[in-house]
Amino acid sequence: MQFLEVKQNQLDLNTTNKNDVLKLLGPPSTKSTFDNDLWIYIERKTSKSSVFKLGKSKMVVNNVLLLEINNRGLLVKKDFFDINNMESLEFSKETTKLGYSKKSFVYDFLSSMRQKLNDPLNKRKKK
Repeated sequence: MQFLEVKQNQLDLNTTNKNDVLKLLGPPSTKSTFDNDLWIYIERKTSKSSVFKLGKSKMVVNNVLLLEINNRGLLVKKDFFDINNMESLEFSKETTKLGYSKKSFVYDFLSSMRQKLNDPLNKRKKK
């Protein structure tokens, strides 16, 4: 049975306060403060797969509950996400190209630092 899914149904907007949430769910996994307090509860369960798959873990439960609590201590927003309705993240395939031309400030600075490291007393013959 999934703990967060059952317990979040007992939370009512604009009537449940911080103390009720703490009594029902305990302390949150993480907190953040913007305009209102955002409490994040995370529930994850994994299961080991068979020996044929080399014992890799399989995600069985991945629930996240987001609770927004206003400055008066009342629950004003509740969002529940389970493993089925979480959006998959797509990462950009683009890469940043680094290029130093001989005219750039960075190239000049690094070249002078390299020269000073190689010849700290400046005794090398100048060409």
